[in-house]
Amino acid sequence: MTTTYPATTVWVVVLAIGVLTFAIRFSFIALFGVLDRRSGDDESDQAVPPRVAAALRYVPPAVLAALVFPAVVTVEPTVAETLSNERLLAGGAAAAVAWRTENVLATIAVGMAVLWTLQFLV
Repeated sequence: MTTTYPATTVWVVVLAIGVLTFAIRFSFIALFGVLDRRSGDDESDQAVPPRVAAALRYVPPAVLAALVFPAVVTVEPTVAETLSNERLLAGGAAAAVAWRTENVLATIAVGMAVLWTLQFLV
């Protein structure tokens, strides 16, 4: 059984989703704009509270992990195929380099070199 909706209903839903998405994203810009105007020239009067700044430090790694993880980890029909996945092995090597060096360029370079090497060999 299929359900059809009138064109106006679809457009109202699309418009509402667009407005909500814009409002959520703009709220952070507006919030930090207000905080920036409140902050004075005094060093003790920070624009962003220390707890918020500490929490925001984890946003870039979380976004990167959310983007990379689905591309690296794919479930294959068997465990042997999953463990022989070149992307998984290259991701593990890149994670080790990231953990030891904390250098983004070295992490990307090692991850790509391992991936290309494994793809060439297999």
